[in-house]
Amino acid sequence: MSDAIHQEVIFKTSPDRVYEALMDADQHGSFTNAKAEISREPGGSFTCHDGQIEGRNIELVPNQRIVQAWRVANWEDGQYSVVRFELMPEGDTTRLILDHAGVDDDKAEMVAAGWKVRYWEPMQSYLA
Repeated sequence: MSDAIHQEVIFKTSPDRVYEALMDADQHGSFTNAKAEISREPGGSFTCHDGQIEGRNIELVPNQRIVQAWRVANWEDGQYSVVRFELMPEGDTTRLILDHAGVDDDKAEMVAAGWKVRYWEPMQSYLA
């Protein structure tokens, strides 16, 4: 397993707006241009990117934290990683801190790049 992927992104909006973009299926689908189904309950399941990503919510603290058991659909059965989003208000912006642990070494570079291209860049435009 690789070291955890750690990324930090600043969004020019409030933590509640960032949280909703990640947890509301319609908004998530809008900024990713792909279908999403997202439970808003701890223990609830989610799929996004037209079913390419799937998992379960472990911990949800509205507007502050999202922790998920997360996997790419073509990973081996039962193979999950853990994604943690922390939302920190900083004046009129939000610092999103991503820690993604449990990704195989041979997949870590692709997954890290995917966060930037499939999430942070389109979210910046969506939330502007």
